[in-house]
Amino acid sequence: MLKRCLAKLFSLIVVKKIESTYNKAPELQANILKQLIKKAKTTEFGTDHNFSNILSHKDFCNNVPVRDYEQLNRYIEKVKEGCENVLWPGKPKYFAKTSGTTSGAKLIPITKESMPNHIKSARNALLFYINKTGNTKFLDGKMIFVQGSPILEEINGIKTGRLSGIVAHYVPSYLRRNNMPSWETNSIDNWEEKILKICDETSKEEMTVIGGIPSWVQMYFEKLLYLNNKQNISQLFEKFSLYIYGGVNYSPYEKIFNKLIGKKIDSIEYFPASEGFFAYQNDQKDKSLLLQYDSGIYFEFIKADDFEKNNPKRFNLSSIELNINYVLIVSTNAGLWAYNTGDTVMFTSLIPPKLLVTGRYKHFISAFGEHVIASEVEQSLSEAAKKFNVSVLEFTVAPKIENDNKLPCHEWFIEFEELEINIQEFEKYLDDRVQEKNIYYKDLIKGKVLKSLEVKKLAKGTFNHYMKSIGKLGGQNKVPRLSNNRDFVDGILKNNSTF
Repeated sequence: MLKRCLAKLFSLIVVKKIESTYNKAPELQANILKQLIKKAKTTEFGTDHNFSNILSHKDFCNNVPVRDYEQLNRYIEKVKEGCENVLWPGKPKYFAKTSGTTSGAKLIPITKESMPNHIKSARNALLFYINKTGNTKFLDGKMIFVQGSPILEEINGIKTGRLSGIVAHYVPSYLRRNNMPSWETNSIDNWEEKILKICDETSKEEMTVIGGIPSWVQMYFEKLLYLNNKQNISQLFEKFSLYIYGGVNYSPYEKIFNKLIGKKIDSIEYFPASEGFFAYQNDQKDKSLLLQYDSGIYFEFIKADDFEKNNPKRFNLSSIELNINYVLIVSTNAGLWAYNTGDTVMFTSLIPPKLLVTGRYKHFISAFGEHVIASEVEQSLSEAAKKFNVSVLEFTVAPKIENDNKLPCHEWFIEFEELEINIQEFEKYLDDRVQEKNIYYKDLIKGKVLKSLEVKKLAKGTFNHYMKSIGKLGGQNKVPRLSNNRDFVDGILKNNSTF
């Protein structure tokens, strides 16, 4: 009881302090840019980019071009070799390993200055939840975050591993007693073996908070139910009341989660990345996320429609607009400078600055000029699933150009929970929803450039089977939602059967 009272008091103090800065966000961001430039002006990167003469955002744009990981890699290679004062004073404390580039794994620096922001932002999201809902009962139970191994490698004195594994070293002392799984279980690399061991450790506990990427938590839930012969998770964990997730849109999973859990529960969305903790949900009545404008990260935004242009305009918090799809650019106290995260966001509020994650800049379908983005696809599928009362387990979308003498189309590969569904009616409704959300797609359909989408039903377990076959089952690996080619779906079709 004392812990719960103290948590409410602490949440009140922290939340009020953050809320008092809402109208100062652009000013705080300007100060952060000045601090970052001042701190790093004698580094190799700072010298190369004339940091000593940067006095404004305009100066910064003129001297520091937007780069992705590949373009920044020559500096990171020097850090890997053991050089100091390259991107940031000294050497990073960690490298967060993540996949996704042509050269293999990305190594994102994390410094002693940036690490606390990852932890503080995750904590503050929980404090907002406590303050706004009054719910503190979850503090009495056990918590688990299905995450990567905390066992770290070392590169020239810099500890290296998955971000979730690095964060596991920073569980606050007041939560450590309630945190699961055990260190030994968390250190298991084999994902299926790890899930089995997590089930063994947690099935007899009173779990109240569960977190992780939806697809992998779904695997955990399904295995729990199978091993314990239960109909839903609430029969096993009666006091389970809060699900925390990040990295992917939850809405396509919500129906199947409600069925697996046996009831609707509260959820909190995080927007974490190896590059920084960017935002979190601070209100159960609002799905948009509070930007972390005072956490050592300077945010810039480029309109997604302009991103491929030469020298597109870079906006900051003082000049953004609502309902514009922006590519997110960050400069951080870990030594990333005008770094293209690849994430796209759309602001729903300016005071405070709140946003929705709309997808990945390169994760869209524009094989025919339609530029359909992830949020449009996910929202349309969620609406269709609700209309037809079906649960979607997993999905991906790819262009179908060679289409048996018919017009090309978007082909949707979907795992449904239900075996029986009228695919033709589902396709028609789903296509109408996408047309509502994307005028370019609608014009191509009406102009007979594309035909309406096609849905291919996949057998249950198809995606997990394929992800396992390519060594990407579990951890922070995710099924790509959208592709401009058929590489991923061709792999699926070669390895699995449809019905």
